[in-house]
Amino acid sequence: QVQLVESGGGLVQAGDSLRLSCVVSGRPSVNYAMGWFRQPPGKEREFVSTINRSGGATSYTDSVKGRFTISRDNAKNTVYLRMNSLKPEDTAVYYCAASRGSYLPTLAGFDYWGQGTQVTVSS
Repeated sequence: QVQLVESGGGLVQAGDSLRLSCVVSGRPSVNYAMGWFRQPPGKEREFVSTINRSGGATSYTDSVKGRFTISRDNAKNTVYLRMNSLKPEDTAVYYCAASRGSYLPTLAGFDYWGQGTQVTVSS
């Protein structure tokens, strides 16, 4: 069984930065493609970014391209999401997820989910 635990969320002002972390336990993280998804208030969960097993390939939703960076350290079983130039519309609960398949940006493709960490961006 794989467990994912996110951390690093908080309340920040527009233009600030945050780095989210996701620690994978139970199985080596290198076994999984990883992703970050978010659920804004009153909306459905949506794709943010994904990364393949080696870290050599990534994908981003258009609204975060150039501002967010996903990375992973398989030696530490940890995946990161660096978020710069945060905007109020980035406010959401951010979820880490692991896929036994590919890093394609679809919620249905991810098998394991963390509990989420709240990110709130004030204007």
